[in-house]
Amino acid sequence: MTNTRSFASPFAERFDLRVPVVQAPMAGGPTSPAMVAGVSNAGALGFLAAAPFTAEKLASEVAAIRALTARPFGVNLFVLEPYAPDDTIVRRALEAIDPLRAEFGLPPGKPLERYAPDFRAQLEMLIELRVPVVSFTFGLISREDIERLHAAGSYVIGTATHVAEGLAWRELGADAIAAQGAEAGAHRGTFIGRFEDALVGTMALVPQLVDATGLPVLAAGGIMDGRGIVAALALGAQAAQMGTAFLTCAESTIPADWKARVRSAPDNATAVTRAITGRHARGIRNPLMQQLSEHLDAVAPYPVQNALTQELRQTAGRADNGDYLSLWSGQGAPLGRKRREGLPAAELVEQLHAEWRAAAADIARLAD
Repeated sequence: MTNTRSFASPFAERFDLRVPVVQAPMAGGPTSPAMVAGVSNAGALGFLAAAPFTAEKLASEVAAIRALTARPFGVNLFVLEPYAPDDTIVRRALEAIDPLRAEFGLPPGKPLERYAPDFRAQLEMLIELRVPVVSFTFGLISREDIERLHAAGSYVIGTATHVAEGLAWRELGADAIAAQGAEAGAHRGTFIGRFEDALVGTMALVPQLVDATGLPVLAAGGIMDGRGIVAALALGAQAAQMGTAFLTCAESTIPADWKARVRSAPDNATAVTRAITGRHARGIRNPLMQQLSEHLDAVAPYPVQNALTQELRQTAGRADNGDYLSLWSGQGAPLGRKRREGLPAAELVEQLHAEWRAAAADIARLAD
């Protein structure tokens, strides 16, 4: 049999990965400590989505992961500057959201004291925790902060949706780039230029970032099985970052209706919208997306809109009502239907390992 170890990338070897897969950090419930540890223990790289957490919650989640695994894992943060919205912005947004709140018996919404955790406090805690791998989305951190993370032993990954963003991360000293293709689910990471100009597909984005930056690149967007992993490696990526594939795993804490809709979604089920959170994100179309999209002029910027719709979405989640959830999902979701429902994350990694080896061996035979 062909030795697929020859397909191993420097990134996979650095973190002793049996399969060159990074479980994408998915904020809002999917990436529990149990999932992160399960993925890492199975030989891939688990990743905690810590953007919604206070510094204290971040520390407790990392402690929970470390209690479950001695393997490498990562933590992701959203780069956010402090933002105090004008009262007019909040009031206009709530006028569009309140009728939906009323459908769940919720009172009219009110302005909040804080719309997102303190990013600087999160970052200081991340440095203190000395996490093996860290990644950042929505913007850049300073060269000094990257040097401090390096001094703490952390490997730093920046998210890029086009080449200019990858070059910006390289200039600051990042170790690798997560190439977020247009197919990827959830929030777009674009921070240079217009969102509309940054919808580059994974197949086009990955080799351009590899060539332009010279850094290890992780391919994200549309990858759901071993064929996609091998394709990503063939394009020059050193690993595949997979989110939607793990979204319906047993350890994912999203509501059952969200999981069911991901599993039943056709290939054209998703759209990119800023109506739900104030930042463009890809998810399955539903009444929440449709109704808020009818009032785009009233949508507050992220993280304000995200915070203002949070109680509504949490209430819908407790009711297992997917009509009013942010059903983040990538375009490759239908490829996951072949897997049994409620698959543990570790078992998914095992399947990906077998699929990747088989696909790599097939390609090697073709090359002989």
